[in-house]
Amino acid sequence: MFKNVIFDWSGVIKDSVEGQYWVISKMFQKFGVAPISYEEFKNNWVQPYMLFYEKYTPGITSEVQRNYYLELTADKDYPKAKDYPGIIDLIKKLRENGKFLAILSSDPPETILPEIKKFSVENIFNDMIIDVHDKTDSMKKIMEKNNLNSEETVLIGDSNHEMEIAQSIGIKSIAVIWGFCAEETLKAAKPDYLVHNIKELEKILLK
Repeated sequence: MFKNVIFDWSGVIKDSVEGQYWVISKMFQKFGVAPISYEEFKNNWVQPYMLFYEKYTPGITSEVQRNYYLELTADKDYPKAKDYPGIIDLIKKLRENGKFLAILSSDPPETILPEIKKFSVENIFNDMIIDVHDKTDSMKKIMEKNNLNSEETVLIGDSNHEMEIAQSIGIKSIAVIWGFCAEETLKAAKPDYLVHNIKELEKILLK
């Protein structure tokens, strides 16, 4: 049974695929890159996220990418943040069942902190590390800081990166298909569990 549940934010809790595709389309337009389809975006998304941008916009720095990302997410036309249907109720149920809950996200504080308030999950999570590019060391910090048992800990993500982190430090992983990466990409990353909906996720976490 998993006692410790670590969540990615965007693509797992935040239903943000539409918003991310909107941002990428605007970025490509700014930097003179040919537009890509939604399907190509899903099939080629990879994390750490600069690997994706370096593929399509060679030479772009993380500082330039971040600054323009923040500018775009503050735009009035940016698709508004919403939670994935059912995920907040599940998080609260996990809390009620005494689970240790944490967030590990590359999202910047300018976007994620207002969203945490909007989704009414303030004071729900025991720990949180945000605004990180490569999440490996941060995941180790969460484990060490909170003295988490690896056999009782699971990392939930929507990309190859979370699966690779879990494998590298010896914890279990759950890949959700409603995020950024296509299902075939997630399968190739060999998660311990691949889930298609909230009911499947709840069954794993509360069995």
